[in-house]
Parts: sequence; C-alpha cells; structure tokens
Amino acid sequence: MASLQHTTASLHSKPIPKATNTLTRKPILSLSFSTFTPKLKLSLTKPRRSTGGALGATMSSAAASNYATALADLAKSNNTLDATTADVEKIEQLFSDPKVFDYFSSPIIEDSTKRKLITEFATTSDFQPHTINFLNILIDSKRIDLIIDVVNEFEFVYNTITNTELVVVTSVVKLESQHLAQIAKQVQKLTGAKKVRTKTLLDPSLVAGFTVRYGNSGSKFIDMSVKKKLEEIAAQLDLGDIQLAV
Repeated sequence: MASLQHTTASLHSKPIPKATNTLTRKPILSLSFSTFTPKLKLSLTKPRRSTGGALGATMSSAAASNYATALADLAKSNNTLDATTADVEKIEQLFSDPKVFDYFSSPIIEDSTKRKLITEFATTSDFQPHTINFLNILIDSKRIDLIIDVVNEFEFVYNTITNTELVVVTSVVKLESQHLAQIAKQVQKLTGAKKVRTKTLLDPSLVAGFTVRYGNSGSKFIDMSVKKKLEEIAAQLDLGDIQLAV
C-alpha cells in the first residue's frame, strides 16, 4: 500500500504537458517489451473508438470484456491467476483516483510517458510481467480509458472461472478481519460457492452497521445499517417529509 501511495503521489507530481497548436503528434518512441515480458496475444478485433450513445457504450463494454477475458485466460494458462488478480486490484486502486485516470486518458500526454509511469508503478508493485505488457497494450491501442471497465469485467471472469462469490461489504468504519470472515462464511452457506472474496467500501451515510451485497451482479442485498432502521422508523411514524440529519 505504501508503494501504491508513493507511486500515486509521483503521478500527481508529474506536470501535464501543455497542448500545442498543431495536431501533428511527435513520433512515439518504439519500445519492445517482448525482450523481458512474454508476448500477450489478444484474439480479438481492434474495436473502433466509441462515438457515444447506446451503441458506443455497448461497443466499449464488449471491448472491455474481450480484454479482460484475454488477460484472465493468459493468467490461467501460466498458473498466475491469483497473482494477476492481485495486480488488477492494485490497478483498480490507482485508477480510482480521477486525477490519475484523467492523466492517462489524456491525448495530450505522450504514450511513451504513460508507458514509463506504468512501468515504474508496476515495478514497485511487483506486477506479473504479462500484466505490465497488458497495460502497455491498452496504452498503445488508445484504450487505457477502458481500464475501469476492464477491471470490473476481469473480476467477473475470475469469479466465473474459480466459482467464487464476490461479497461487497459497506460500512462506516473498516470492519475487523474476523467480522469479514464471519460474513463471508455465512454468504458461502447461502450460495454454496466454492470460494468467497470480500471487497470493502466505506460509506459514512450509513451512520453505523453495514450492508452486504452479493449474487449475480450484486442482486442480493442485506442491509444491517442504522440508516435503514431510521428510515423504517420514520416510515412507521409517517415522517416521510422530515429530513433526518446524519
């Protein structure tokens, strides 16, 4: 986590080059990662850039799914699926920062600069070689803007391959590991899943308690928060017009 924070801070400190008046891009430095990383073969047609609207969203979703499936298949083939999943979780943490996402999505920033920063981050985070190569493929293909969608799709593919149930636990403060283990155990009993993975989120608006979401696309929801209890009391007392300050 320390290395992640350090690298994120490093990214924030990098000045974003100013846009020039010309649309001509400078030649991109040709870097070959095949000399030290296995070549990642993606069996998919290069998607067109999204033009917006429902069609564009559908195409982007399909592209993200294809990229995620390709990465998961490669990781599974060389027995690094769990390690690659750990890489993807770190990628999610990095790009969840809007400033980092905007930096890498910017057409103003040279691809060579993006590759250099990604390599620095991946090296300090001890990424699998094919994960580094994969990120550079997204940069070179002008698809790094899909990274959050790719992360979500990869999580789905991983859970399907390993028969894993994802449990998202949201609370006001971070729960103790033993409490998370108890929640995971109960969800495993309910679903019959072979494995259960927990992801934690913080939400101060819950006041106290926690919520649990699991199932296909988070279709199952258990609300054990004080916020819900307050809403139920307000409904019973017909206090719907009163705003509860929390």
